[in-house]
Amino acid sequence: MKKPWLVWTLLAGFAALAGVAASLAVLHQPRSPIRSGTLLDKRRPVKEFSLAGTDGQAYTRASLSGHWTVLYIGYTYCPDVCPTTLALLKTVQAGLGTDAAKLQVSFISIDPERDTPERLAQYVHYFNPAFSAATGSNAQLDSLGADLGFVYAKVPGATPQSYLMDHSSALILIDPQARLAGYLTPPFKTADLIADLKTILEQPS
Repeated sequence: MKKPWLVWTLLAGFAALAGVAASLAVLHQPRSPIRSGTLLDKRRPVKEFSLAGTDGQAYTRASLSGHWTVLYIGYTYCPDVCPTTLALLKTVQAGLGTDAAKLQVSFISIDPERDTPERLAQYVHYFNPAFSAATGSNAQLDSLGADLGFVYAKVPGATPQSYLMDHSSALILIDPQARLAGYLTPPFKTADLIADLKTILEQPS
């Protein structure tokens, strides 16, 4: 089945933005060059937002404060990329040793129609009980996506409930002051991610 033109328009737009960000990073010399992506030369505060967390509490900008955060955008019905990436992040976090305590991994679902907080909790805790997750209405997710630079779109399936979700694949890096700090981009290599995150986590925030 051909994907709707909207999917390609959104993903092309994100690719263009990513290209601009990468160009700016080269021109302005990122503070800490890394092999797995791009660190922004000037960090930008994340705007206020509110999603539904898996613990019954709101997941907000305050949830990002006090530690580094890797945000991964996906959905629990994802057939391949999402579980593969979460399994990778489990391995990476284990490889960080004592530095792992400085990093929160959060899974943001862009499929609120099917991903309830309860389902999300069961899903992410399968990979690591320390992982957190949240979702929200499409309006809330669209607003957060515009702020953090991710896009997503529904791809209809054979039945109303068999649809897929196309979404950005970059990991979004947030610093302890809840500022957008950079992007980790595929293809991911476990050793490089561990080395880069150790460098990031050990530097003054």
